[in-house]
This record gives sequence, C-alpha cells and structure tokens, in this order.
Amino acid sequence: MSIFLTENSKVIVQGITGSEGRKHTQRMLASGTAVVGGVNPSKAGQTVDFDGTSVPVFGSVAEAMKETGADVTVVFVPPKFAKGAVVEAVDAGIGLCVVITEGIPVHDSTEFWAYAQGKSTRIIGPNCPGLISPGRSNAGIIPADITQAGKIGLVSKSGTLTYQMMYELRDIGFSTAIGIGGDPVIGTTHIDALQAFQDDPETEAIVMIGEIGGDAEERAADFIKANVTKPVVGYVAGFTAPEGKTMGHAGAIVSGSAGTAQAKKEALEAAGVKVGKTPSETARLMRELLGA
Repeated sequence: MSIFLTENSKVIVQGITGSEGRKHTQRMLASGTAVVGGVNPSKAGQTVDFDGTSVPVFGSVAEAMKETGADVTVVFVPPKFAKGAVVEAVDAGIGLCVVITEGIPVHDSTEFWAYAQGKSTRIIGPNCPGLISPGRSNAGIIPADITQAGKIGLVSKSGTLTYQMMYELRDIGFSTAIGIGGDPVIGTTHIDALQAFQDDPETEAIVMIGEIGGDAEERAADFIKANVTKPVVGYVAGFTAPEGKTMGHAGAIVSGSAGTAQAKKEALEAAGVKVGKTPSETARLMRELLGA
C-alpha cells in the first residue's frame, strides 16, 4: 500500500501553464501519474500538450474536480498568489493539496493552514518537494527514477535529503516518501506521517529526517514512544550549524539549546529511534534493522 497518494489518485496542477508547473507536470506524467487537468482562470478551456498527452485547463479547482474526478492538487503558483490557490482548493473540498511553492509569507501559510482546520483537505507543504508512492503516483518534484516500490516509509523536512535516502535504500524501496517542507508552519507534520505509516500494513519500517530549529522532532519522538510499534531510524541535519543562524529553511533557527541537532538526537534515541550521524549511516542502520 501507500499513504495519501495511490495509483488511483487523479491529480490536477494549479499553475500548469507556468514554467515550473509545465516542467514538473511533464515529469509527473512520465512517471505514470494520472494528471487529469490543470487550473488557470485566465486560460480556462485551453489544453496543454505534453509529448502527445493533452491536459485540459479549467477555470477553478471546483470545475476541474467536477469534470475529472480529481482528488489531488499540486500547487505551482507564485508566492503572492499561493494563499488564494490553497483556499480555493480547500473550498472545493479536494482531498490532498500539495504546495510546492517556496517563499510564501509565513502569515499567508498560517492563514491557509488555519482555514483548512476541520475541513476535508490535507495540506502538504508549503516549500516542499511533494510526495511519491513509487510505481503508483508522484505529486510534486521528487525524481521518480531513483528508487522503487518497497516496504520503507520516509518522512523528511528536507527535499535533497529525501532524494539521497531514497537512492541509498533504492534496492529495498519505499511505500511512500513524503517531503513535508521546512517552513515554520506546514500542513502535514512528522507526526501525521508517522501515524499513517504505522497504520499502513505494507510499511514495515520508517525513516524520519529532521533538521535543526523548532521542536517538531522532539514532539515526534514523544509520539513514537507512545504510538509507533514499527522500527524507526532517524537523521537530524545541522549538527555543525552555528547558533542563532537560519540554515536553509525558514524554520531552521536555533535558540540556545532548544532546537539543536544534539537535543533532537537525544530525544529520538530516548524514544528508541536509532539516529545516524550522516544520511549514509542512517541508511545503514535501516539495512541492519531489516536484515538487508
């Protein structure tokens, strides 16, 4: 199985006519994703051609869902329009909204996150690579050819570390790999993904990649200790980061001892998670756990 994204997922792309939307729609189609439409209010009624596959453009998410049965949207909309795009997707009641856009003001992210609470739309991101269920579907910008379907679940704050871990464990493969994004406010957390992997009968083990800043990893450690029975290995990026400096992601800010890589490592190990010092060591720990 897979979580959040399956072979039956029907995907639309908000911003399909822009350069990023067009490029990554091509890649999603090439990996077998059922991209059934795009959304651009100013180009409704047109089609976009991708190597012989014509994808219709609709004026709204609601219209696209009505005409295609779409249940996933991927947002490649510029930052200043992203809040409106996500609110539109939530209003339409689509099941999954994957926000790839980076540089969205935290105030906007906070607004659309709050707006989605209690409604039927799960948000992944923003500022994330999306998610992939190898061999089934790919919603976002994750390379589809670096791994295969398998029994590991992966949840990560970092896009590039997601790709590295997928490649290092490519011979074992993944049920689903999710990049949740590194902004201070995100729609789907480590804990959300851990619960879904715990509930998925075909996910046998979990890799969790975190990074400095905030307390998400510490909260995830508490959750693992109380709720997760499957083996978990972890990696925390940022052991050499200077105190008080933002490193890469907007959420990666350390204050004093709070949010340091060492504090996160200790919290995870106290919950029974094996934590690698490097991504390669983390992959080796997973191989040892699985006897692979």
